[in-house]
Amino acid sequence: MMDSPAPVAQFVDLFARHRSEALIANLSTRVEQLDIGGLSVPMTVNDGGLRGNCYICDPVTGYINYAIEETRNFVSRPLLRQALIGLIHSASPFVRATGLDRAVQVNNWLFSTNPAPQIDRPTAAALRDNLTARFPDHAIILRSLNTYADASTLSAFRADGFHLLPSRQVYLFDGRIAPKPQKDMKNDRRLLRRTPYELIANEAFEPRDYARCSALYRLLYLEKYTPLNPQYTPTFIAEMHQRGLIELEGLRGEDGELAAFGGRFQIGHTLTQPLLGYDTSRPQKDGLYRLITALAQQAALENGLLFNMSAGAAGFKRHRGAVPAIEYSAVYARHLPLRQRMALRAISTVLSGIGVPLLQRFEL
Repeated sequence: MMDSPAPVAQFVDLFARHRSEALIANLSTRVEQLDIGGLSVPMTVNDGGLRGNCYICDPVTGYINYAIEETRNFVSRPLLRQALIGLIHSASPFVRATGLDRAVQVNNWLFSTNPAPQIDRPTAAALRDNLTARFPDHAIILRSLNTYADASTLSAFRADGFHLLPSRQVYLFDGRIAPKPQKDMKNDRRLLRRTPYELIANEAFEPRDYARCSALYRLLYLEKYTPLNPQYTPTFIAEMHQRGLIELEGLRGEDGELAAFGGRFQIGHTLTQPLLGYDTSRPQKDGLYRLITALAQQAALENGLLFNMSAGAAGFKRHRGAVPAIEYSAVYARHLPLRQRMALRAISTVLSGIGVPLLQRFEL
C-alpha cells in the first residue's frame, strides 16, 4: 500500500475537495503532493498564528498543550506530574519562540503516527534545498521517526543539518521476525475465538458504519483521553476507506451496531492502527480494545510487518511483545532568523537531556 504516487494523489485530492476542518474538526492546514528524489509523499503547509491547532500539524501545541494532557493521563504520581507540568510551562516561551507552528511537514498523513519511508542523505539534502527555497519562512519537519525502524533516516537528517527533537516513546511489535507469542497474546487469541461479537471485515463496512466509527473513536480518544487528539469526522473515515487509504475491521454486537473498530494504515513494511475506538460503556470483560489490537497484531504476523503500536498503554504493549523506541521529529531551521534557531537549540537540549530520560524512566 502507499508505495506509489497514486495513494498520495488520492490523499491530496481528498483535501482539495474538502476543507481540512470538514475532515478533522480541530485542524486547519493545506495539503500538497511532494515529488522529489524518487520520493512521493503528502506535505502539509501551515503559516502559523493559529493557537491550539491540532498537534499533527502544530508542534507548539504538541510540546505544550498536548504534553500537559499526557502527564494527566499517564503519570499517576501527583508530585511527578506537577514537576513535569512546571517544566513544560517554564519551557513554553522557548517552544513558542521556535515558530514551529509555521512549518512544512513532509510525509504528513495527518495521523498521530506516520510510518516513514527510508530517506538517505542525497534525498534529505534534496528535501532541505528544495523546501527552503520554496518556503524560506517555514521550518521543515518530518515527524514520527523512531530509533528502532528509522535509524538510518535519522542519521541522514542529522548529517544534513536537521535538529532531532524527541517527542515521545512508542512501542513496536516486529512481525517480520515472528517473535514467540507472549502469554497475553495467547489470551487475546483465545478471546478472539470465543467472543460473541461478529467480526466485520474491511469490505463488509456499510455507509451507516462511518458515523459509528467516528463516535467510537470520540469515546476513546477525545472523551476518555483529550479533545486535543485529532477529531476525525465521519466524512474523513468514509473517504479514506472508500479511496483505499485505510483498511477497516470491526466487531458488531447482537443489536447490529458496531461495538469496536480499527483502521489500519500501512507504508512499506510498517503497519499502524491510527483509527481505533470502542463502546466504553460495555463491560470491560468483553475486551474490545484487546480484540481490535489483537486483529492488527495478527495481521502483522501473517504478513511479516512491523506494527508501530504508537505511544501510551506501555504495560499492555510490552506484555504483547512490543519494544520501546524514542520517536523524533527532524527539524530544519538554519535558514530561519537567529532568534528561532537559538530557541530551537535550547528546546532540543532540554528535550534530549531531560525529556528522553523521563520518557524512558517512566515509560511515557
